[in-house]
Amino acid sequence: MKLIQYIFLWIVCSCIILSCKEKNAYKSVSSVAKEYPYDKLTDDLFLGDKKCKECHQEEFKEWKGSHHDKAMQIADSLTVLGNFNDTTFVSQDVKSRFFKKGKDFYVNTEGPDGNYHDYKIEYTFGVFPLQQYIVKFPNGRFQCLRTAWDCKEEKWFDLYPDFKVVHSEWLHWSRGGLNWNMMCADCHSTNVRKNYIQETDSYNTQYSLINVSCEACHGPGKQHVNDVVNLGEKYKATGTFFMTSETSPKELVDQCARCHMRREQFSEAYDYKGTMLDHYFPQLIEEGRYHADGQILDEVYVYGSFVQSKMYENNITCTNCHNAHSLELKFEGNKLCAQCHDSQKYNTTEHHAHPENSEGAKCVNCHMPGKYYMGNDFRRDHSLRVPRPDLSLKYNTPNACTNCHNDKDNQWAWSSFKKLYGEVDSIHFSEKLIPGIKGILNGHTELLSLVKDDKYPEIVRASAAKALSNYNTTVFVKEYIDLLNDDSPLVRAVSVDALSEINNQNYISYFFPLLKDPKRSVRIKAFYGLSSFPKGQIPESYKTDYDTVEKEFWKHINTNSDFVGGRVKKANYYLKKGEFQKGIQGYVDALKIDELNNSLRLTLANLYYQNRAFSKAESLFKKVIALEPDFGPVYYSLALLLAEQNRTDEAIVALKKSQIKMPENTRVYYNLSLLYDKKGDTVNAEKILYEGLKIDKNNESLLYALAYQFYTKEKYKKAKPIIEKLIKAHPENPQYMRFLDELKTKL
Repeated sequence: MKLIQYIFLWIVCSCIILSCKEKNAYKSVSSVAKEYPYDKLTDDLFLGDKKCKECHQEEFKEWKGSHHDKAMQIADSLTVLGNFNDTTFVSQDVKSRFFKKGKDFYVNTEGPDGNYHDYKIEYTFGVFPLQQYIVKFPNGRFQCLRTAWDCKEEKWFDLYPDFKVVHSEWLHWSRGGLNWNMMCADCHSTNVRKNYIQETDSYNTQYSLINVSCEACHGPGKQHVNDVVNLGEKYKATGTFFMTSETSPKELVDQCARCHMRREQFSEAYDYKGTMLDHYFPQLIEEGRYHADGQILDEVYVYGSFVQSKMYENNITCTNCHNAHSLELKFEGNKLCAQCHDSQKYNTTEHHAHPENSEGAKCVNCHMPGKYYMGNDFRRDHSLRVPRPDLSLKYNTPNACTNCHNDKDNQWAWSSFKKLYGEVDSIHFSEKLIPGIKGILNGHTELLSLVKDDKYPEIVRASAAKALSNYNTTVFVKEYIDLLNDDSPLVRAVSVDALSEINNQNYISYFFPLLKDPKRSVRIKAFYGLSSFPKGQIPESYKTDYDTVEKEFWKHINTNSDFVGGRVKKANYYLKKGEFQKGIQGYVDALKIDELNNSLRLTLANLYYQNRAFSKAESLFKKVIALEPDFGPVYYSLALLLAEQNRTDEAIVALKKSQIKMPENTRVYYNLSLLYDKKGDTVNAEKILYEGLKIDKNNESLLYALAYQFYTKEKYKKAKPIIEKLIKAHPENPQYMRFLDELKTKL
């Protein structure tokens, strides 16, 4: 959240009401144009909380003991909350024994080699409702145990009890999924520098202060103290102190967001310059992360939902509800909402339709439903929306009514809603977003209307632009080119991504102006999109910008090179440039991080295939089959590879297996027919085409292949109606007319 140390935030109800009345569109925060004295934030610039306490005793008192204060601590008898009195916890057949050696805390559990070892607990992580524990590994790595302490129930529990993870998987606690350096450190300590070195696969991670101290939010204190001593009240003009009472509501959300959102990092380390989008890019609304209407699903934290809300639009910010230093809610129950909302109107049974003081009468249970993450951590959705059981009926999205009344269905919820409030009388963005996110036919129409209308939240518009590419990016090239000039940096960035996938020189030339974009994340995306553009042909007016952003790009790539995604981006950069071997090596390096990632393995196999390294491709395809024998597409890819080497019988066997695994895929039938035909087995070649046409009677490829089969067997009368059907369905294809003319000469 936030630590505001110099000036206490006196936000009275009248000020909040005023801010609600000032209509403000969903605009992103402008870059902060402040002079800043540091190029590199060294440890000596950070003075620590005791120095801050000298002037800010009240703020220090509120912060002390908070989640920020106890975000990370050295493990000792005062900080460790878990039971280490030789207790054992078993989950997914893994036994973990927690015990002490003298004053030190230990766990004996399964390590990265599959064997059991003793590990010393170095640090605690968090304080409530759970506490995690960190152990030290070679090469500067620190790992978070998968078993955590439930501070409410006072028991050990498995963070992911439904997932059985083997020791060689990325998700194993000893590997990337629970690596402190890359997954946790940036937000649990102050002035973190990850310092990952890919060549040695090692870390030299450093921080100035172990926890989320005062200076994590307000910036390094040394210059601030000097300014106050030398300038008095004039220190405010220096711009060296951050997150104060003068920080605008949206800028405050922006600054809190860097740790309270799911995101991709675009700078080496946070240095208090610029805005959130100069350092990070948020997770947008897409299936698997959010529900299709924007409600939280996966662990996406707070920012992405809050910026969808009417609260954000109307300049409500984090500190309107949360104390800036203790992080606690300012008021209990509905009194919190009554700061702005008339309790005479809303805190009544007529409005909430539940008994007074019941759970159903609480504003948050209807407007901020939540779910548990990490086993026991309940987090509320911050999009603050009206429940929409009508959308649940139509699209199976969740709603607060049936979340509580889980013995009822969505029809009951919608009928009850209408009795209380009548029909919905306003359009919510989710009505336009859901069809497009779900890929429903013609959903792109509503997506386009969302993207082009800036009265909708910026993150919603950007998510709509991203979802638009799920249909057919090439159809919307003009729209995407226009959106490169949108006021929203999120929309500009997504449009760059969409056009980059097409990788057409005529389109990517539009990226050059974005090398000057005020947001680093947009600039880097534009540079990546220009990967295939010959450097020697860069227009003179953009050469300096290109060179500057190239340096930013490589810092971004190197910073993320401990992630699979970072290495894949590096690989794809080289592939776009035509440096095929470097691209292949990039995928090889990505597999080193996650050896069981078959998506990577398939991509690498296909790259080898394209490069005619057939034996390497075949080996990888077979490795995927060994790991996932029910995955149909890999049999199909293997069959094509074998067919190209004239290993027809083996290819047929692979395609038959593919047919069993994915019987609805008509392309399998088409290629299987071709292979039978190649062997001279025209009976089976014809038979398999008929089987495919039972699945899709109008399939163009299958119909053409069947007509060709009849033609080669001199069954011209059977071929003729099939070709006539194809001409009627595809009059733009001259090949079919020529085929018909040829048939007429035979009849």
